[in-house]
Amino acid sequence: MDKLELMKTANEIRKGIVTAVHSAKAGHPGGSLSAAEIFTYLYFEEMNIDPRNPKKENRDRFILSKGHTAPGLYATLAQRGYFPKEDLVTLRHTGSYLQGHPDMKMIPGVDMSSGSLGQGISAAVGMAVAGKISNADYRVYTLVGDGEIQEGQVWEASMLAAHRKLDNLVVIVDNNNLQIDGPITEVNSPYPIDKKFEAFNFHVINIDGNDFEQLDAAFKEARAVKGQPTAIIAKTLKGKGVSFMENQVAWHGKAPDDEQYRIAMEDLRKAGEALCQR
Repeated sequence: MDKLELMKTANEIRKGIVTAVHSAKAGHPGGSLSAAEIFTYLYFEEMNIDPRNPKKENRDRFILSKGHTAPGLYATLAQRGYFPKEDLVTLRHTGSYLQGHPDMKMIPGVDMSSGSLGQGISAAVGMAVAGKISNADYRVYTLVGDGEIQEGQVWEASMLAAHRKLDNLVVIVDNNNLQIDGPITEVNSPYPIDKKFEAFNFHVINIDGNDFEQLDAAFKEARAVKGQPTAIIAKTLKGKGVSFMENQVAWHGKAPDDEQYRIAMEDLRKAGEALCQR
């Protein structure tokens, strides 16, 4: 895909996120929207995957460590063809396979169930270790939140990743600077994030995580790294794409009402039209 097509795809994924959370009347739109470009690049450009064969042995693995942003992952999987986009409106509904956190037993394309913050990166490290032991050529990607990295388990996993020289592992930090209780600097600052990962012997890349050219360069650089895991610190805008949600902590974990949904979808419709005219 070229950059414009990736941008159009990210906009469609944002529509899916807003639609799902509105239908559920609950969920986490802010951090799902901030990561839309990251999800898009991974699933449409970077990873070796096949929606027709979700469990193929040599597929690349993705673990959503910040599992509450499941609407972002679900909208991406639907856009990529793992399941019908129409199913997004069943998010969190009784009997739906699309629950509030990803379930690997129920959802095609989900490699690890996640929810408790800090645990996803540990699972990713385990998968990367397994790949090394078995001489497999798959790569492992995990998306963590910048609030999530306040968890000690993140750093235990990182220590092992560097010790085992897991150059088949890429940790992406969605650095939107907001968590449920406010700015991460006020809750429990993890800054400087890049220096911390460097201290754990990661190869570190700082980028604008909402910019496809920078994402492209970062993931290409990560593939060239040998003997170290890579951490991509992706500066993003929480709630990106929806005017009243952008950089507003209140939208970490609540759903838009009917009028807000209308406004949000109009924002995204206009954004899509603008992209089509480029």
